[in-house]
Amino acid sequence: MHAGNSRAEGCYESVSLPIWQELLVGVELVYLRISPVYWGFGVPHGDGSAVIVVPGFMMTDLYLAPLRAWLRRIGYKPYDSRIGLNAECPNLLMRRLLDETIAQAYETTGRKVHLIGHSLGGMLARAAARQMPERIASVITLAAPLGGVSAHPSILRAAEVVRQQILERHGDEVLPACYTGNCTCDFLESLEGRLPRSVRQTAIYTKTDGIVDWHVCRTGNPRVDFEVCATHLGLVFSPLVYSLLAERLAWASAGKELRRGAKRNGHRVAAASHARVAGALRQHHRAG
Repeated sequence: MHAGNSRAEGCYESVSLPIWQELLVGVELVYLRISPVYWGFGVPHGDGSAVIVVPGFMMTDLYLAPLRAWLRRIGYKPYDSRIGLNAECPNLLMRRLLDETIAQAYETTGRKVHLIGHSLGGMLARAAARQMPERIASVITLAAPLGGVSAHPSILRAAEVVRQQILERHGDEVLPACYTGNCTCDFLESLEGRLPRSVRQTAIYTKTDGIVDWHVCRTGNPRVDFEVCATHLGLVFSPLVYSLLAERLAWASAGKELRRGAKRNGHRVAAASHARVAGALRQHHRAG
């Protein structure tokens, strides 16, 4: 479903989206806990590589704890992003992510690092990969607005509040256009262009996203764009997403596609619980 009425707000776009569907995130979390995928069954396991998980807008590392626990369970070494609340100048957050977390993960494991970013965290992850490609193995984005910020009006209003707080807190230390698409900082410049071929990428999106217009969450390359049925918030709790993450992380680590049988098995294990959530989303959508 394409977004309905929309209007431009500066360089961002305000889009009418079914934000009420995000209330189903609790259901998605319940189904994750009972999914065999969450307990490590039916998915390829890791090789001990570091995986840094980056939170979305107005969020911290806390809500990503189930994802990090699962990554550890299947054989990876997960790291908090350590950026704190994702409501700060992206350039400052980038320095923390690059100078501290990525550097430590790389030095500790002696291997290239995988990045998983949710929403705005996906943009931070992609920018980090552009700035430090020699230390990044892959970038996986979950509902990240890679093609420009097109979101529900309430999200854009919250972003403007954050922007004003940034300007008040940092003054001349940040650019006047900070937290807008007109900023000329390293963060936005790093989002332009393609990732190096050495960095494997994956973009996961959902057409039932109630926060961000799903059209801007794709790279445009069908080989790396993957659609699932989930809420925006629920992408970090979806068994099918977890199955995809395991598959794509293994693909990036091995440098080649997995065997077809392994792919089918992982998706089949995730499908049962995921189908129930998908059904609930469709039912609520029709009712709306």
